[in-house]
Amino acid sequence: MSIARSIESDVRDGAVDARSEASIATVLRPVVHAVLGPQLPLRLQFWDGSELTPSGPSVEGTLLVRSPDAVRRIVWAPSSLGLGRAFVAGDLDADGDLCEVIGALRDAVPDDRRVGSKAAPAAVHAIRRLGLLGRPLPPPAEEARLRGWRHSPRRDAAAISHHYDVGNDFYRLVLGPSMTYSCARFSHPALDLTAAQAAKHDLICRKLGLSERPGGRLLDVGCGWGSMAIHAATHYDVSVVGVTISKEQAALARERVAHAGLTDRVEIRLQDYRDLRGERFDAISSIGMSEHVGHARLARYFEILHGVMQPQGRLVNHAISAVRRPRKRRPTFIDRYVFPDGELIDVADSVAVMEQAGFEVRDVESLREHYARTLRAWVANLEESWDEAVRLAGIARARVWRLYMAGCAVAFDEGDIAIHQVLGVVPSTNGVSGMPPTRASWESTNSA
Repeated sequence: MSIARSIESDVRDGAVDARSEASIATVLRPVVHAVLGPQLPLRLQFWDGSELTPSGPSVEGTLLVRSPDAVRRIVWAPSSLGLGRAFVAGDLDADGDLCEVIGALRDAVPDDRRVGSKAAPAAVHAIRRLGLLGRPLPPPAEEARLRGWRHSPRRDAAAISHHYDVGNDFYRLVLGPSMTYSCARFSHPALDLTAAQAAKHDLICRKLGLSERPGGRLLDVGCGWGSMAIHAATHYDVSVVGVTISKEQAALARERVAHAGLTDRVEIRLQDYRDLRGERFDAISSIGMSEHVGHARLARYFEILHGVMQPQGRLVNHAISAVRRPRKRRPTFIDRYVFPDGELIDVADSVAVMEQAGFEVRDVESLREHYARTLRAWVANLEESWDEAVRLAGIARARVWRLYMAGCAVAFDEGDIAIHQVLGVVPSTNGVSGMPPTRASWESTNSA
């Protein structure tokens, strides 16, 4: 029997014990050991000040259980969702390096499994002693609950708005001057985040062969705040069309284009990719976009991009991936608070679907370790300007971003997720690809 069902049964039967006079740490020790093992990987401090200390190798950080509501939330959703709700609500926190704390917890419970039959009896007994029986608490208001058909234009717009319309000033604080919300490329150890983002943009431009297409047209799908479009138009003789369905992104992207003096070469549209038609482009960059498309519509996505591509045109699909992740699974913290309806697609599936759409895949590159470093830089930016972040987005939203970015940094470090750039080309009818014979033209580490 699950913990939640056990508690529900006790509530129905009226079985509630008086509060124990023992410390919270003493009462919850059997539960913690059942979940994390007898050798705790970090210190746990509870709302009464009592602690459980590690007895073996551990990290320096401390997991702070600030309220009994943290226990209630985790019991009713004993997975990343329950932990995330508790963190967003402030019932759970961390003292020290949040990435280290998350890493220690992931190593102790590596498969994000639920607190199942092994811990259920001890957990129910402890919760009864503490007087924490009760119905589930309402989730924080920041939790997304979308309506309508999954990946319909209206629902996709709502999902994008939930994530990207937090406020441009908030994103500027987190992302830094580049305003680039995707994996940077630290092609040299000394690069800072801004330079590494420029290096990533330039790598994509070189893979797309923009220097070989003077006067050509680039389509940037899911253009964000226009950083890729601005880089390409500034350093290469191309015109750029960037499309996004985020109103706040489009507004700021247009401002940035105007400030760069590129209004004659860069057009930012508030447009769904499904509305692209009747145009032709020499190259397409899709950076952090296909994760929002979903498995069911991925084939159509690449068909649309193929349909607007000139012969010998190239596409770079830069996307987070997960190896054979099951498509039907329990909702996670990321699903409900960060990327509603987002789907991580196995890079093998992306390659297969691109080929089915008519692209010839020529190169695949992983940037996994680069994204872990990128995320840590974003976390540092957020923590260094925490008070301003809270003023801009509210305490709960700031806590969402801190937890999600730190958790993703750990996931990339440990290989649970990855990120790949897949380069495809549309050969001419006679099979001419226009591709260089080697990777030398884009393997240079010098950014423009």
